[in-house]
Amino acid sequence: MRAGEAATCWLCDRALGPRVEWHHPVPKSRGGRDTVPVHPICHATLHRHFSNTELAIFGDDVAALRRQEKVARFLRWIDRKPPEFHAPTRKRRNSI
Repeated sequence: MRAGEAATCWLCDRALGPRVEWHHPVPKSRGGRDTVPVHPICHATLHRHFSNTELAIFGDDVAALRRQEKVARFLRWIDRKPPEFHAPTRKRRNSI
């Protein structure tokens, strides 16, 4: 963790475990600079379901991302998993 950063995942709001990845809410390819801490599985889920263009549209509106059906289903599933939980994610099929 970086000094002064939140101890919870930006996407799922669960406590962070020993592995933390840094997600650009607005992708670097779309001019984003800011990063937020996320679990590796949450990071993979975002990139599985959304293109960089779509992520740029959502920007830092995490509530809008959480309302997306596939993300909401993922969040219900991951809710009671421990912070260090990780499972393989499938390759991205189609955009939402």
